[in-house]
Order: sequence, then structure tokens, then C-alpha cells
Amino acid sequence: GCGYGGSCFPKDVQALERAARQLGYTPELLSAVESVNLRQKQTLFTKLQDNLGNLSGKTIAVWGLAFKPNTDDMREAPSRTLMEALWQAGAKVQAFDPEAIAECRRIYGERDDLMLAGDRIQAVKGADALVICTEWKEFRSVDFGWLADQLAGKVVIDGRNLYTPSAVKEAGLRYVGVGRKSS
Repeated sequence: GCGYGGSCFPKDVQALERAARQLGYTPELLSAVESVNLRQKQTLFTKLQDNLGNLSGKTIAVWGLAFKPNTDDMREAPSRTLMEALWQAGAKVQAFDPEAIAECRRIYGERDDLMLAGDRIQAVKGADALVICTEWKEFRSVDFGWLADQLAGKVVIDGRNLYTPSAVKEAGLRYVGVGRKSS
């Protein structure tokens, strides 16, 4: 599907909800969709905490910054919610996206707790965990043995359910999907 967790246009949902309220109507369904959208974005951070404990001083690799593949649009992107929560928790982010690096730099500027990598390889080096936020084609095929060698923390949070859990586990990594049973 498009977007994160099947939500295509969060801004449209927010606008509809606002318009309904202005007309004196309480849009329960739209409010519920909006709170699900928010919860889904916080899921990635929660799963990291569940698997790594205190995130202060940890380094998290993020693959995919854009809201969806083939764009540099980061509005409403789950990567933003995740990175901001990580920084608040005292973690560092090593991020890569094929299109959205310049957009990320424009939004966040130069920060000591953000390293924008030139490729996906550089992003995972020495990280405590990898989180996949956007289902770019180039993230689909990965040598999990190689990935296990790169990651200090051996945790993969697959926010897009790109991988077969058993293949990731065979390489000695902990696999955590979203809306799937974890290992």
C-alpha cells in the first residue's frame, strides 16, 4: 500500500476532521484514523526501546527518510517522528535515503546527533540497530550475513515488512516486524 501502515494522506484526514468540527460534527472515524496514524509512527521508537532498552548513547541506522519511495517528500514521514524521538532520548542517527538527504538536511540542518550517509552501507556501520522506514527497491535485497557483521546491536526493525523473518534470524540478527510476530 501507499504510505505508512496503509495511511495514504494524513494531511487530508486532519483537514477533513477540522472541517467537520467547524460544522459542529464530531467525526469519530476520522479522529480514530488520525490517532492510529500517530500511534503507527510511534511504533518504531517503541519497538527500538523494547529491544535495546535505554537509547541514550545508542546509534540507530535509518534506511529511508521519505514518506514513500521515489520522492524526497518528508512531510508526515515516519522517519521524522522516529528521529525526533531518538534525539530526545539521547541517541544518534545514521540515515540514508536515495532521494531525501538534501531535504533532511534542509529540515534539520547540521546536527551532531545526525549523520547523513552517502549510501546504505555507511549508514549501518557500527549501529546498534537498523530501522527501515521507506520501502525503497534497493533495501529489498540485503545480504543478512553482511548486515550482521556491520551492526553492533544485531537488531533489525523492519517498518515496511520487506524481509522474511527466518532469513534475518538465520544470520544471527533479531528481527522485529511491524504488525507481525517478533523473534
